[in-house]
Amino acid sequence: MKFAKISQTLALWAGSPKTFMGALILIGLWGLSGPIFHFNDTWQLIINTSTTIITFLMVFLIQNTQNRDTDILHLKIDELLLVTKEAQNAMLGLEALDLKQLEALRKHYRALGEGEVFNLDGLGEKSKPKQDLNDC
Repeated sequence: MKFAKISQTLALWAGSPKTFMGALILIGLWGLSGPIFHFNDTWQLIINTSTTIITFLMVFLIQNTQNRDTDILHLKIDELLLVTKEAQNAMLGLEALDLKQLEALRKHYRALGEGEVFNLDGLGEKSKPKQDLNDC
């Protein structure tokens, strides 16, 4: 639990405009210090090592927060499926399907929606099937 809380806090901090500006300032200072250090290998190694370590750590941080956000989204959708009378409750167990089964289900729903168009002015009222522009 502590890691999730820390990663959420760090993700919010890392994604802030202040952090971005701070990173730009640090890179600018590093670039301006080049002539002082005669653009030597150690000067280049500092930025290379720093950015590599930060990138490596950010991958895990971002993955953790993305997993958490995905779990929350799935739970919300599951709740909506449960309270919707017309919904198929079988959809609540999609995580157990393999890739071939998911692709077959995706094709099934794509076929159901093919030719259906929503009139955005009426917000949900079905309009006539869309014209195939390839027939021109």
